[in-house]
Amino acid sequence: MNLAKYKNIIFYVCTIAFFSFLMYWFFIEGKTLETGENIAPDKATGATMWENFTDSFLTNLHHPLALLLAQIVTIIMVAKLFGWICVKLKQPSVIGEMIAGIVLGPSLFGLYFPELSAFIFPKESLGNLQFLSQIGLILFMYIVGMELDLSVLRKKAHDAVVISHASIIFPFALGVGLSYFIYKEFAPEGVRFSSFALFIAIAMSITAFPVLARIVQERNLHKTKIGTVVITCAAADDITAWCILAAVIAIVKAGSFSGSIFVIVMAILYVFIMIKAVRPFLQRIAESQKGKGFISKALVAVFFLILIISSYATEVIGIHALFGAFMAGAVMPENVKFRNLFVEKVEDVALVLLLPLFFVFTGLRTQIGLLNDPHLWKIGGFIILTAVIGKFVGSALTAKFLKISWKDSLTIGALMNTRGLTELIVLNIGYDLGVLGPELFAMLVIMALFTTFMTGPSLDLINYLFKGKKSMLEDEENDEHDAKYRVLLSFETPKAGSTLLKLADNLTRKMNGNKSVTAMNIAPVDELHAFDIDTFEKEQFREVIETSNELNLEVTTLFKASTDAENDLTNITNKGNYDLLLIMLGKSMYEGSLLGRLLGFTTKIINPEKLLNTVKGKGNIFNSSPFDDITLQVLGKATIPVGILVDKEFQTADRVFVPIFNLSDFYLLEYAKRLINNNNSQIIILDVAGQIRNNIEVKELIRSIEQVAPNHITLYNEKKIEKDFLNAQDLMLISSKSWKSLIDTKSLWLSDIPSTLIISNP
Repeated sequence: MNLAKYKNIIFYVCTIAFFSFLMYWFFIEGKTLETGENIAPDKATGATMWENFTDSFLTNLHHPLALLLAQIVTIIMVAKLFGWICVKLKQPSVIGEMIAGIVLGPSLFGLYFPELSAFIFPKESLGNLQFLSQIGLILFMYIVGMELDLSVLRKKAHDAVVISHASIIFPFALGVGLSYFIYKEFAPEGVRFSSFALFIAIAMSITAFPVLARIVQERNLHKTKIGTVVITCAAADDITAWCILAAVIAIVKAGSFSGSIFVIVMAILYVFIMIKAVRPFLQRIAESQKGKGFISKALVAVFFLILIISSYATEVIGIHALFGAFMAGAVMPENVKFRNLFVEKVEDVALVLLLPLFFVFTGLRTQIGLLNDPHLWKIGGFIILTAVIGKFVGSALTAKFLKISWKDSLTIGALMNTRGLTELIVLNIGYDLGVLGPELFAMLVIMALFTTFMTGPSLDLINYLFKGKKSMLEDEENDEHDAKYRVLLSFETPKAGSTLLKLADNLTRKMNGNKSVTAMNIAPVDELHAFDIDTFEKEQFREVIETSNELNLEVTTLFKASTDAENDLTNITNKGNYDLLLIMLGKSMYEGSLLGRLLGFTTKIINPEKLLNTVKGKGNIFNSSPFDDITLQVLGKATIPVGILVDKEFQTADRVFVPIFNLSDFYLLEYAKRLINNNNSQIIILDVAGQIRNNIEVKELIRSIEQVAPNHITLYNEKKIEKDFLNAQDLMLISSKSWKSLIDTKSLWLSDIPSTLIISNP
């Protein structure tokens, strides 16, 4: 017996046993030291071990930290579920998260499941939730401030300042007028009319810049003049509205305008210091980091300190900590890359973890049940009407006055009417200050939801009503539909785009004017910021453009920001009159380990689309697949052939191997023919089942190819494929069914195959 083989195990067992015995001995001997130490005897409760465990378990369940963690888990899961539903309904996910807050509040969850609601959200725990949500808001406002590029505003403000300020003053005036009619009935006791009216007016004037920017990106309007004007308007709106809000808060706290003068003077001094002292200081820090591509921990600490000190200063002055966070973001260095680096550090924690807490905290305050009278719903409807007329109609009429077309004017109005999260922040401030009562708060939250939700349908309606009128967006989409062979390639990374372009070139090189190659990149909208899209797009396409110049291949680029990349990819593919879609095979994040496979399996189980397809009989939830989930979705929805490249440093397709497993694989010969005609490729066809010799149609096809390009096709009948043979090929063409068969049978080919193009035949 070879003991050396087991020496590690023997050493491990001996070590554990020796030190365990040593500890046991110390405990036994230590017991003797307790004599004379007056130690209290163990409590004899008479309970069993199980009862002791359950008592301890229930106590731990109500521990404040355990409760807070359970609340966070519940909130994030529900917020993500409703966000996902809204994305599927072509609405921004923020609307779903706002609705999730209402659902978890007393209006629904608390109404129908009062005991469970009281268990998860007991009143005494709301303080912790509010504290965390405020931290989330401070980080969020910091990001909002960073998304506003003041240099861009300076360059383009003259185009938009009239619309921007008109879109504030018009609803502001209507808000003051509305207050006149509802003050007596809804103003809390002791609140002056001026404070009440100013808060209602500011609530009517808000535009949610972050939500609006996302909508503009999703609809590909950011490259159009309308998109630029609207984003600039919203940015100017945000700055103006927050400055007005700071003044309003000062007036409300002081009780009158004259009492707030010192606060306003202090606020002006604070803004002056931030712009004239803090901003140049941060700019100098950014310049010292130029070209490094990262920010050191020490500098991160400096920026966070600026954020916290700024928030603290505004809170102490009396204009709310959120204004300080907003200003700290706005004075960040204008370098886009630098801002992106910092936003990446803050965004995930702020948006994914902490912000949903704010939505639910708002939902817990929103008691829709208080609106139990038709009269109250009429007032609610009147508030919504005033808000829409003020913002939508006000912005649209101003744009029309500036000689912008009706379609574009109405589009600007619809986008400026988006209130979203920013409105909820303002309403919560008003509620905390005691200016808004619970009934009016509920009405205004419904107004915020309604005006945000109506943006998407309004834009669709405007596009429908002005269908005959061409817009810049339609001009981009309505490319001439002709008899060209049209290839669309979709890529995630610049390297993948370059590789797919080389493949597209092999398939179309000699077609001259009869081809069209489009390179498309769809980026998740959450990863983009309003003012750096152009830079991001250039970086994504730089390698593709370089490769197209090397190949002398004309390529059209198509960039889209999206909240639902898979659906947008298939929609563009199906509506674009393309002949072939090329994509790169993705790797599943769940591959590699047992835990990964387990996570992948459970993810499939909870994937609603997978469940729906299983119910419809279009798929089976328990089937394993040779493709990752995204590729599967594309294959399931695309109505044109899809070529999926398994890349092994693909450069050119000079030697191509085409295994034909059965009659349904013969469509691959069309692609083999295309490679011969355009790239002079040498094709080796493996007749696995021996069916080519017996099929006249296929023999005729091969003969016709050879007549045009002799000596380019070789029939191969070997039963066994050697490793050297596979290594000598540049590309393997295979059908999607045969690829699945190779994966299922764990074919020995898989370890030696060259770059492989898997082609589906829908």
